[in-house]
Amino acid sequence: MLTQAVGDLDEEKVLEMLKDFTAAGPTEEEAQAVVAACQQGMAAVGDLYDKGEYFVGDLIFAGELLTNAINVLKTVIGSSSTEKAGTLVLGTVQGDLHDIGKNIFKSMVEAAGFEVYDLGIDQPAEAFIEKIKEVKPQIIGMSGVLTLALESMKNTVDALKEAGLRDSVKIIIGGNPVTKDACMQIGADAFTTNAAEGVKICQGWVK
Repeated sequence: MLTQAVGDLDEEKVLEMLKDFTAAGPTEEEAQAVVAACQQGMAAVGDLYDKGEYFVGDLIFAGELLTNAINVLKTVIGSSSTEKAGTLVLGTVQGDLHDIGKNIFKSMVEAAGFEVYDLGIDQPAEAFIEKIKEVKPQIIGMSGVLTLALESMKNTVDALKEAGLRDSVKIIIGGNPVTKDACMQIGADAFTTNAAEGVKICQGWVK
C-alpha cells in the first residue's frame, strides 16, 4: 500500500498513512519496515523515470516526499536507535552545478541511517580532503552530470591518494556519465546511476 502510494507520488496519502502509523505507537522494527516500503516506492519511481514515464520533476518531488516521510518516522526510529550505520561525505564535483541526483541519494542514504555531510555543488578536491580529515567518514560520494565531472572525480581521487587518505575510505560515484570504465579510470570503488542501488552498495561496505 505505502510503496504504491510513494510510487504514485501521492503525498497526501503517504503522509496520512504515516501519521496513522506513528500514532499507533509502532516498534522500531515496524518503523524500519515502513522506511523500507518507502524506499521501494522510491526505487519504483526511479524505474518509471528510466522508462520515461516520470520526469526529473517527479524525481525531485519523490526525493522531497521521502525526506518528509523520514521526518515523520524519525520520531519513532530516532528515539531508540542512536547508532549510525556509517558516515558519508557527499558532494557534486568541481565544475558541475547539478544536485538533484545528489539530493535524492542523500535523503535515501540518510533514511538508511547514515550520517551525511553534504559539501554542496562545484566542490574542489581540497574541500573533500578537509572534510575527510574533520569527520573521518567511511565513504565518499561524488556526483556529477556533466562529462567534465569525470575529470574532476579523477582529480579528487588522485588528490586523496596524495594526501594519504585514499585507503581509509570507500568511494562511490554517481551521475549520468559514470560507467564501469569511467569508474576504473577514476579509481573509485563503485559507481551507480540509481540512488537506491547506491544505498545498497554503501550498506554493504559498512556491514
